[in-house]
Amino acid sequence: MTAPAAARTGPLAGLRIVELVGVGPGPLCGMLLADLGAQVIRVDRVEPSGLGIERPPKFDLLLRGKRTLKMDLKQPAGLSLARALVARADGLIEGFRPRTMERIGLGPDVCLRDNPRLVYGRVTGFGQEGPLASVAGHDLNYIALAGALHAIGREGAPPTPPLNLLGDYAGGSMFLAFGMLAALLSARATGKGQVVDAAMVDGINALMTPFYGLHAAGLHDGPRGTNLLDSGAPYYDVYRCADGEYISIAPIEKKFRQVLVDKLQGAGVDVSGLPDFDDRTQWPQLRARFAAIFGQRTRSQWCEALEGTDGCFAPVLSPQEAPAHPHHRARAGFITVAGVTQPAPAPRFSDSPVAEPSAPGMDGDAREWALEWGVAESDLAAAV
Repeated sequence: MTAPAAARTGPLAGLRIVELVGVGPGPLCGMLLADLGAQVIRVDRVEPSGLGIERPPKFDLLLRGKRTLKMDLKQPAGLSLARALVARADGLIEGFRPRTMERIGLGPDVCLRDNPRLVYGRVTGFGQEGPLASVAGHDLNYIALAGALHAIGREGAPPTPPLNLLGDYAGGSMFLAFGMLAALLSARATGKGQVVDAAMVDGINALMTPFYGLHAAGLHDGPRGTNLLDSGAPYYDVYRCADGEYISIAPIEKKFRQVLVDKLQGAGVDVSGLPDFDDRTQWPQLRARFAAIFGQRTRSQWCEALEGTDGCFAPVLSPQEAPAHPHHRARAGFITVAGVTQPAPAPRFSDSPVAEPSAPGMDGDAREWALEWGVAESDLAAAV
């Protein structure tokens, strides 16, 4: 038996969240809230989803710190239990297509009538309304529509599909968590809950705000891969080393560029005749010089010469290498839970530290939490 719910720590201790099973942004949002101390009960399907991404539970890290109840929402007992949980929760997370929740009987009107203080969090790609609201899509489509994908890639090359960090998780999970916490603050002040419509396209649009400003000012208006922050500048890029590994340099400011040049010179590199960093016409020559310089030594040799300086340098580490880096080790940025190495909860808090999360499926019986919330044991027995 795990420690009682009251023993959970973190700034969100005492917060109750119901998360309806989904993929991508909803589960990550629930994990972030659970990491910070919230009680998150995940309502799962009785049968596998058939999405083709099932894995052994210990590796589904988005389930860490949560407790799961499996129920059939198409059956009266399952629907009744779900409503009972939501009626006692502070927040709900759902990531289905618009109107799906209304069709199964768990739409905002029903849930807010049962629980007027509820924060009803909805995350979708295109939002709850608009001509594309009911259309299927994935991260790549959302970042394409928002103008972000167009900006990612090398000069003369097609846009490069990135990991789904930008759409699903930055534009979706983070904005859903941000919106729900804002609405929870409002609910505690006013006693009135509300619906949070977190559309990934909206979140990505918001993340692109600085670039719209740069574009309007004429500071980031060249073709893809020719601007300061998109690999256009040779001093904001990655370079291949003698061992086939890569390093990154990013000394945007002149004072940091000088540090990089000085450190290269101190390491025995001939920097005479180095092209002018500020002359865009010389960027191809500067890139070629950097490629030749960094290609002469291994990544570890460049780390010895440049890491820990104001030259804005870092090795390009794989996910397998990153946890062992001294900086991550010093900050305990990675943890190992049930034999699986994974990122530690973030951010950090001075007065309400978070506990190490439990492994997926190892936090205890969800029925225990449901009973603590005040759900009748007969309702649990009938549906679970």
